[in-house]
Amino acid sequence: MKPIYKRVLLKLSGEVLAGEKGSGIDFDKVLEVCEEVKNCVEMGVQVAIVVGGGNFWRGRSSGKMDRTRADHMGMLATTINSLALADALEQIGVTARVQTAIEMRQIAEPYIRSKATRHLEKGRVVIFGCGTGNPFFSTDTAAALRAAEIGADVIFKATNVDGVYDSDPKLNPDAKKFDTLTHYEVLQKGLHVMDSTAASLCMDNGIEILVFNLNKPENITKAMVGDHNGTLVK
Repeated sequence: MKPIYKRVLLKLSGEVLAGEKGSGIDFDKVLEVCEEVKNCVEMGVQVAIVVGGGNFWRGRSSGKMDRTRADHMGMLATTINSLALADALEQIGVTARVQTAIEMRQIAEPYIRSKATRHLEKGRVVIFGCGTGNPFFSTDTAAALRAAEIGADVIFKATNVDGVYDSDPKLNPDAKKFDTLTHYEVLQKGLHVMDSTAASLCMDNGIEILVFNLNKPENITKAMVGDHNGTLVK
């Protein structure tokens, strides 16, 4: 199989890493995802990853807590997930590097764009932790920002649904799925592909977004070769 992309940014939600447990980390699930990442690396694709922290903490739903501090806690949650992904990748023979937007040199490299792209060129998977390093920005926005910085061909937004719908398919059995959309349509229709900041950043920089279901991890490899049943935003 020949990949249609050279450099991809994979956006994973923290909930994906929790598996059926619903919270924390299901390491078997992490290994499943990483096996697919390994397949992509072996095809010659350069893979970077941004992971959320919702399996541990969500800053925006922290109630009465100061939002800035709550978001900082969320950034630490993404770092836990990033280290888990790096460990799983290394267990299956894939070299990985964790780079964080907030410096924590004892456990990860600080984010340096030129160093990240060099790792990718050498076939290493680079995992970006701590989001953008700023409160009030989601990990979706971090994915869009890092994709633009490293010159990724596409963002793979791996979710628990098989694409983008005009309404919630879990609540509306007649919800319509979109095969393709423009960035402007995503913003105009208020579709929940990414938050509006992330979607605008992708639109301004011409970054495609492919939304697909990660309940079957093999969909990552399928998407890499152009065989997907998700939604492409371009």
